[in-house]
Amino acid sequence: MIYFAQSSQNQADLIVRELEKIGADRIKATASGVQFSGSLETGYRFCLTTRIASRVLQALYFDERVTDPDELYEKCRDIPWEEVLDPTVTFQITQTVQACNWVKNAHFASLRVKDAIVDRIREHFSDERPNVDTEHPDRTFHLHIKGERVIIYADFSGEGLFRRGYRKDSTDAILKEHLAAAVLYRSEWYKTVEDGCPAVFLDPFCGSGTLAVEAALMARDIAPGLIRKEPYAFEKLPSFDAETYERVLSELSDRAEEGKKRDVRIYASDISRTAVEISKAAALKAGVYDDITFSVKDFTKFTAEDVPSETGCIVTDPPYGIRMNDGREDRLYTAMGETMQNLFKGWKISILSGDSELLSLIDMKPERTNSLYNGGILCQLAHYSVFSDAEKQELIERAIKRREERLAQPLSEGAQMAYNRLKKNLDALKPLMEAQGVTCYRIYDADMPEYSAAIDMYEGKWINLQEYAPPATIEKEAAERRLAELVLATERATGIDPENIFIKQRKEQKGKDQYKKLASKNRFYLAKENGLQYLVNFSDYLDTGVFLDHRPIRKYIQENSRNKRFLNLFCYTGTASLNAAKGGALSTTSVDASATYLDWAMENFKLNGYSTDIGNFFYRSDCIDYLWDTFDRFDLIFCDPPTFSNSKNRDTFDVQRDHVRLIDACMMHLEKGGTMIFSNNFRRFKLDEYITQKYSVEDITPETIGDDFKRDERIHKCYLIRHKVKVDLGKKLVVKVKQ
Repeated sequence: MIYFAQSSQNQADLIVRELEKIGADRIKATASGVQFSGSLETGYRFCLTTRIASRVLQALYFDERVTDPDELYEKCRDIPWEEVLDPTVTFQITQTVQACNWVKNAHFASLRVKDAIVDRIREHFSDERPNVDTEHPDRTFHLHIKGERVIIYADFSGEGLFRRGYRKDSTDAILKEHLAAAVLYRSEWYKTVEDGCPAVFLDPFCGSGTLAVEAALMARDIAPGLIRKEPYAFEKLPSFDAETYERVLSELSDRAEEGKKRDVRIYASDISRTAVEISKAAALKAGVYDDITFSVKDFTKFTAEDVPSETGCIVTDPPYGIRMNDGREDRLYTAMGETMQNLFKGWKISILSGDSELLSLIDMKPERTNSLYNGGILCQLAHYSVFSDAEKQELIERAIKRREERLAQPLSEGAQMAYNRLKKNLDALKPLMEAQGVTCYRIYDADMPEYSAAIDMYEGKWINLQEYAPPATIEKEAAERRLAELVLATERATGIDPENIFIKQRKEQKGKDQYKKLASKNRFYLAKENGLQYLVNFSDYLDTGVFLDHRPIRKYIQENSRNKRFLNLFCYTGTASLNAAKGGALSTTSVDASATYLDWAMENFKLNGYSTDIGNFFYRSDCIDYLWDTFDRFDLIFCDPPTFSNSKNRDTFDVQRDHVRLIDACMMHLEKGGTMIFSNNFRRFKLDEYITQKYSVEDITPETIGDDFKRDERIHKCYLIRHKVKVDLGKKLVVKVKQ
């Protein structure tokens, strides 16, 4: 007999594993489930033992070529339906139709099959017919059409195999039984179950208790069918063999009895007392209450006494944003990671989350991940190992040995050239940067055309390598080889390990691409400058959060902001504003259209101990709109616009085309005697003559180029712009600049 086991997405391989264990034949996985063949006993055994399948169908009819609805009717009428139906039996037909051009309406196809069944039964039972019942039918048939292929199945298991029958109440966050089983199957804990010696199991966010109950059923080798309350659909089919079914039940009962000898230690806790009580009730109904130790605890406040064993496995489904949506998840995941690393050394951990960004806050690198769907939400199941102190030391020693071996290997000719240039640059730059107290600086900027990239070193610990997109004339393989050589040369010259060398490709950004996020790791590091600390991110965005070429400008702002009202337009992550605050500014105002960057700016202020409420203001606004909407005046203005911007709510901005309008708008808010610092990175920028005639302009570009950027003095342009002041000395007019 041919069967089909339906499954959730990405779980067919688990069903294949279950089928192999019971000896099914001709197993074939598809996108929506697994087809297999076997006897009635095989079908019964699978329905009783599967923890993953949601439904099992038994094939009644198969045809490779059906070309229209009338042909479907005729062929279905030839099926001996009287062997599975009589006029007293109600039935329904469900359907799926894929890539079929002769079926315009899937429901119409199922109606043609229904007509064929009714007409066939009438012929064999003196014009009596069975009734259709879509609510509680005695039989359910499923019509599957794909192209010209037609298969008609009988529902063999009944819907909802995941409904074990032990769960009545639930918490707000529901994890279905078959998904919980899939999570357990993919965890390291299940490997210990297969070995017959289940490891200590802990779910510190047990919710409704589904993971803990499913774990207990697995550990005790209790088949889901042994606790199921509802009858299976096959029990109502004419082919039902009660003797075979009872034999399978008896064998599974014997296995469960044998499973009682296993040493099973399962712990389930939750911060919610209600959740724990619901979990207890579920365990009691499932018959595994004595196998689970329940407690009401906040996992982030665990102590060493709360850890049930030296080694074990945590498998859990903590709250995540889409499911709980209460804003506390960031703090929870960060604290959760700290608890795991501090108290659960030597443990294996599997965490299911519908938000991959939250997983990044755990601050552990997963060894592997799986994708699962929970109620339509794509979830990531991440697996971790928390190393013991001895294991960590062993890993460190191995890493040192591998690094020594790697560094001992000779470089290729190209890599050697790149290394020589990097070493030369570092020998010249490092003493200068140390003398200036600079710890983040550029060490290479396309010095050799073959190796076109900008390389910045941060704190002597991290490298941000931005490869300039190679021209189309360069073959992909050659470009990849050169990049690999440059990375190897960088490691060799700086002594920084490859895992701390972050690689991105810089190319011309247009339209919405200029704001595109590269990743969502949310991992930040600390960079020091001018007595301040900045949060930098090497993976999620093209830029890190601090423009290194503006380091001298930021120093100028810090030295010239005392007792001044400071405005920072296009503020990015607020580093210029932070320097103004440290320099003693009366107030700072930071304006940017990006909520992400403003949040980043406020975190920078908090990191350095400055208020984000009193004296320091942050506005999410288009900067040009802000200038027209406010009447505030400032003593010091820093305006560093992008070369090009494509805002949602206004026309595009081009710095060469629009800088006159922008500067005029800024100068409306500059106090007499105040200074505006205007900077931009357009390499061919030319200040309009109108500006030089209307205002006092000083080009300070050379003084704002640091020693690490001297090789490319076109990296930016920078001007001091002030109002001209007219002084009347009798009949002679003298124009002076008020400093």
